[in-house]
Amino acid sequence: MTMHTLRPVAFDHPDAVKLNDEVQLEYAERYGDDGDATWLDPGMFAPPRGLYLLAYDERDRPVASGGWRSQDANEEAYADGDAELKRMFVIREARGHGLARRILAALEEDARAAGRTRMVLETGTKQPEAMNLYASSGYTPCAKFGLYRFDELSRCYAKPLHPAPAPAGPQPAGATA
Repeated sequence: MTMHTLRPVAFDHPDAVKLNDEVQLEYAERYGDDGDATWLDPGMFAPPRGLYLLAYDERDRPVASGGWRSQDANEEAYADGDAELKRMFVIREARGHGLARRILAALEEDARAAGRTRMVLETGTKQPEAMNLYASSGYTPCAKFGLYRFDELSRCYAKPLHPAPAPAGPQPAGATA
C-alpha cells in the first residue's frame, strides 16, 4: 500500500499551485466553465485562521490537497465561527486510498483547535463522489452561502465542530461528580 504524508504548506506554494491548476481543469471539464471563480488569497489559509494541507506520495509527489479558512457572518451568508473547506482534491491516480477522508479529518481537527464551531463547504451536483464523501463524514445539507449560493448546481453542507471532550482523569481532592 502506498504511504502518503500530509504536510502544511502555503496556498501559493508551487506544489499547491500545481494541484490547484489541476482541480480547476477538472471543475472546467465537469461544469463546462472556467473553474471555481472564488477569490482566494494565500493569507486566508495562514494559521491560526486557516490551514492548507498537501498529501505527498512515497516519491514526494503532491497528490492531494485541501484547506480551511475562517469565515464569520457576512453578506455571502456565512455564520460567525465558520471554517470553510476549500480545494479538496485528489489526483485521479491517487483516488480510492482514503486521502480525501484523511485530509478532511485533519482539517476538521485543526479548525476545531482554532476555535471554529462549524465546518462548511460548497460543492456541486456534478461532483457526486464529493457529495458522498461529505454525507458519509457527517455533513448535512445547509442553507446556501458563498459565491455560488444562487447557482442551481451548488450544494452546501455543514458539520458542527464540537469541542474535543476533556480527558478523563483523576478528580481533584474534594471534587464530587
